[in-house]
Amino acid sequence: MNLFHYANVFFSDNANWSGADGIPTRLWEHVQYSLMALGIAAVIGLPLGLVTGHTGRGGNALALVATAARALPSFGLLVLLTVLMGLGLTPVMVPLVALAVPPMLVTTYEAIRSVDRALVDAARGMGMGPLRVMFQVEVPVALPLILSGIRSSAVQIVSTATIAAYVSFGGLGRYIVDGLYQVDYNKVVGGAVLVALLAVLTLGLFWLAGKVLVSPGVRRQQR
Repeated sequence: MNLFHYANVFFSDNANWSGADGIPTRLWEHVQYSLMALGIAAVIGLPLGLVTGHTGRGGNALALVATAARALPSFGLLVLLTVLMGLGLTPVMVPLVALAVPPMLVTTYEAIRSVDRALVDAARGMGMGPLRVMFQVEVPVALPLILSGIRSSAVQIVSTATIAAYVSFGGLGRYIVDGLYQVDYNKVVGGAVLVALLAVLTLGLFWLAGKVLVSPGVRRQQR
């Protein structure tokens, strides 16, 4: 038996494509968890990164907090919060958000700080206020790097959202957890393949977003 055989058996079984435990249902649950965690992380990380990058203040504190958050073990945090708070969506979201905020926050900060200061000074010389300088000059130029930070966070969330299954939630992790419990390696491998494919699809979506959102002039400058 090899991984390809396990995957083929899993995906060729019609029972895995319908019902509450079907692939479409589990995939949609996984996407929901991932989008929710990414949205919360973006609300926290992007504004902080933009403000600290624009003002140039708080960079050391930001790096310290990001390093500390990266050191948190996601599964350990999930178990601890579940013990303290009981079963619920909050213990699942906290580790995922803690995992996603640091790369988004640090990359956004570095992206804004990397914008040519001559452009910023010229914008200020034209009478632009701080918000206009940030959103009309700094963010458009820094957008490729900002998107790379969001992309990194999104891929990490998609890959780690399987932990939701350990506390009785759904998602693609359900196949891995149930498969291990039932000694059903078809499920384990099938769930792992689905998570990997979803991560690759996430990368593709962000590549497409970069093509659509980043101005051609900025792309040419990067090349």
